[in-house]
Amino acid sequence: MKNRSILYYIKKLNKPIFTTSELSLVSGKTSSVVVQSLRFLEKEDIVMKVYRGIWVEKDRAISPYELIPYLFTTHRVYVSLISALHLYGIIEQIPQVITLVSTQHTKIIKTKLATFYVYRITPKFFIGFDWYKEGGSFLIAEPEKALVDCLYLSSRKNKQFRFFPELYFPKTFSFKKAFAWVKVIDNPKIAKYVEKKLKEVKQNYR
Repeated sequence: MKNRSILYYIKKLNKPIFTTSELSLVSGKTSSVVVQSLRFLEKEDIVMKVYRGIWVEKDRAISPYELIPYLFTTHRVYVSLISALHLYGIIEQIPQVITLVSTQHTKIIKTKLATFYVYRITPKFFIGFDWYKEGGSFLIAEPEKALVDCLYLSSRKNKQFRFFPELYFPKTFSFKKAFAWVKVIDNPKIAKYVEKKLKEVKQNYR
């Protein structure tokens, strides 16, 4: 079995995204041997390394969102803010980066498929999300929570997410539910700010 090529084991995994560790486990080969083989396949334009220890097959269509479970293995994150609003069709403009929310430190992760911005919120406010389309490979905020997350982060000094492109709210969007999320914010000053901004959004975009 160990004499079989790494490409054989890639096909055996049958996953558009895979890790060095997964291949090492399924093939019984050492990590150094697997990496050497993958580098050869990369030169042959068969696979591509997108991030540390994470690879994709070049001939398979892959959404950058599929990378999320591989990039964040030790703590949970969920898609929110502008990216979530775009996925729900509330914002038509395609975001230049994928925006995520976490209870960990704010950071930026650059991969060959996309750049991921992770924004920190308090643990109490790390709620209001579920699996994308009820079975996707990543978590995403509810539409109302994604909007409130934007307003929540806009209260900070750098004023990110203070302004939106044109918004298109579907009939299923509930401003009542959005205002309910505001009440979860445990900082009275921030809650007051977010409530004010949400009222402005409701007035200007609906």
